Amino acid sequence: MEVKKAIEEAEHIIAFGRAGESLKSLEKEFINVKKVDEVIDYIDKHENVLLLASGDPCFYGITDFLKAKSITVERILPGLSSFQYMMTKLKKSWQGAQFLSLHGRKEDLEKVKNNRLSIILTDAQNTPSQISQRLKALGAKGRVYAGYNLSYDDESIIEAEIGKKIEDISPLAVVVVEYEMDQG
Repeated sequence: MEVKKAIEEAEHIIAFGRAGESLKSLEKEFINVKKVDEVIDYIDKHENVLLLASGDPCFYGITDFLKAKSITVERILPGLSSFQYMMTKLKKSWQGAQFLSLHGRKEDLEKVKNNRLSIILTDAQNTPSQISQRLKALGAKGRVYAGYNLSYDDESIIEAEIGKKIEDISPLAVVVVEYEMDQG
């Protein structure tokens, strides 16, 4: 409700892809952006801008980037994060999980072997199938769950053994790795 009110009251709205798609039903005028640089350019020219982005803005999201560019973030209205949603769909607890983002970042997948449960955000270069293959090459054993288009009509969740090929349905996914810790 708070987000809807913010949208209705906003003078200027910019939105990333999926968030913008969700706005269409509100029939509110907004600027669709694809790159973070477009956001900076728009904010530099306008005041009182509402930025809509999918995902958790404080978990490998846009918030830290904006602050690093000395842009004042007055208020954050988060939704349900993709990893919270995924873990709920899997009916699995995520306490103690290790979080990695391969979404435009480099991370050492060897870290997965230090934890029973890892949750990984992906991108077009670091797909669930590629992650599964890389984990196998590192000697990891266990299960991989890949969630695509979470909370949308075309949502898909695939389960596979580490090392098995996974159909890469979308460049954005949440991967959950259940690593079989050595028993010895």
